[in-house]
Amino acid sequence: MTDFVGRRRELKELREDIARTGLDTLSGRKDMAPRARVLLIAGRPGSGRTALAEEFVREVADEYPDGVLRAGLSTPGGTAVSTERTLRDLLEGLGRPTPPGAGADELGEVLNEALTGRRAIVLLDDALDALQVDPLLPDVRECLVVVTSEGPLTGIPDVRPCTLGGLDTPAAVELLTQRIGDIRVTVDPRAAEALAEACGGQPAALAVVGGWLAAHPKATVADLAKQLHDTPAAAGGGPLGRAFRFVYGSLPQPAQRTLRLLPLAPAGIIDPQTASALAGCSVAAAQSTLEDFAGLGLLRPAADGLYLLPGCLTPFLQALLESKERAAEVQLARARTLERTVRLLHSCRAVAEDDEDDLVGEMREVSPAVPRALRFPDARAAARWLDSRLPALDAAARLAVADGELDTLARRLISALVRALAVHRGTDAAAPELYGLHRLVLDVAERRGLHREKAAALLNLADLDAETGRTAQALERYRAALDAGREAKDPYATGRAMESVGGAHQELGDWHRAADWFGRALTQALARGERADEARLYGRLGNVHTLSGRYGEALRSWRAAAAGYRKLADVPGQAKALSEMARVQEYAGRPEESLHTCREAVDLARRAGDLRLQAALQVRLADTLDRLGDPAAARLHRTAADRLLGEDPSAYEIRSGSGQDI
Repeated sequence: MTDFVGRRRELKELREDIARTGLDTLSGRKDMAPRARVLLIAGRPGSGRTALAEEFVREVADEYPDGVLRAGLSTPGGTAVSTERTLRDLLEGLGRPTPPGAGADELGEVLNEALTGRRAIVLLDDALDALQVDPLLPDVRECLVVVTSEGPLTGIPDVRPCTLGGLDTPAAVELLTQRIGDIRVTVDPRAAEALAEACGGQPAALAVVGGWLAAHPKATVADLAKQLHDTPAAAGGGPLGRAFRFVYGSLPQPAQRTLRLLPLAPAGIIDPQTASALAGCSVAAAQSTLEDFAGLGLLRPAADGLYLLPGCLTPFLQALLESKERAAEVQLARARTLERTVRLLHSCRAVAEDDEDDLVGEMREVSPAVPRALRFPDARAAARWLDSRLPALDAAARLAVADGELDTLARRLISALVRALAVHRGTDAAAPELYGLHRLVLDVAERRGLHREKAAALLNLADLDAETGRTAQALERYRAALDAGREAKDPYATGRAMESVGGAHQELGDWHRAADWFGRALTQALARGERADEARLYGRLGNVHTLSGRYGEALRSWRAAAAGYRKLADVPGQAKALSEMARVQEYAGRPEESLHTCREAVDLARRAGDLRLQAALQVRLADTLDRLGDPAAARLHRTAADRLLGEDPSAYEIRSGSGQDI
């Protein structure tokens, strides 16, 4: 990696700007809410604005001991990254979990809370405008925000841009020397200065021509300066466009085609697998080509074998792609990349699943037919691949959905990504990513009129809403899922939606509507002979009747649930249903019946080997015996409970008390 050169004046200005009295203070507006200091580095793509920001952050890092948070605000193609996605990236950098489905306002509050009392730097790269930056500014005076952008951030007060031009000639020559060594520069220093001037002092242009010289050790600096001067400039490209055009023209035809297909890589993140699929070549050939591109300054190497497409070169590559590739070929390249990604995700998931899983057994039987390039040596390598590629995988799914012509592949990709995340991270940890993926499935299902998929996506989204406390929003989605399930004539989706609507009403404290919807779901389960669903729904009805104080109906429901579990030979389920019956009998003022039912439940729990349930029931027996005036027997049952699980009261699942304890 080359060292940073030049820009000492700009670095000094940025340091002085930190301590500069703000315009708000000068104008007497001291009553404004505190906020982080904002520094802006403005310059055209390729001017080295990101490199300057990184160097400045490195120099002042000691003054901000709580670290540096980084986020890119636009893709290499110039598309804005959503505020929600950026806030999630910043919070992940702080190690803070983010609630799935949370909006920008909620995430902004979480970020402010996380940064309160900290001295940290927030580096926001490639901002498109002030509207994109403003929601990301923390209301923490001790923090520093460094933004890079092409233009001013009009609308954000107290921001004075540090505007970049080209490097001065000595710094430009020094940057060139780092790429090619000092011999060719020393031999002809005037040619080196002429080449630096031809590049306009732009670091990106110097990196490209320096890379070409490094790859052609017999070429002289003077020869390149002349050839570059004779190369026609691309329309609006300036020195960087001329340098790129020259280097592109020197590549072999296969390498040219691979290069101009790289803008199709999601989020500008490229690895040998992606390049191989885009160009239709072997992974080994793609790896060699990517290494050559990195040496030429056309790609930036990153961690884990990844390469990043510089945003300053993307417009030139996009123009070449549109002018030299047929639309059908572009679509085919996209499809090949999606198909390769789906296969990698299947392999990533399979290597991490348990040995007993049927899919793993199937994958192992056919593993010799799976190309070596698509296999992972172990689950750790697969998880590392998934983590490093997740931004690109998420972008691939979004691009595929937005394309509209590859919906089948998009659905397969999203399904494979959901399953891989669930296996490697667990559904709880992966919930923020899963929420976004389910929304993409919903978009495709609505566009294509796929009612079954629409119902599934709505149910999944509603479940995540319910888990994060957005019960009203979850209820709305459950109702929409019910309509979609009916359109699809899918009994599972309709039954699941009706039960979930009831659960949402229960969460909102509307016992009457909850009982009504549980009853509807139960009627469907009875009509279809779904015994497991029947037993569960009888239990949910019993629970909501208990909460509303309708103890007679609650007892009938719990009795039916216990009978259902008995028919299913589900001993633990039967024991839990009887334990709830005992609870209701106690609430109804029938302690003798409660005692009898509770003893029956203890016997069943003992048969099921459920020590936790046994202990909880022993505690209930003790409470009931206390009420019946038998403290000696109550002490015996409490001792038995302590013997089963120790003296940790949190181990007991069932407590006596009000109906709200259920």
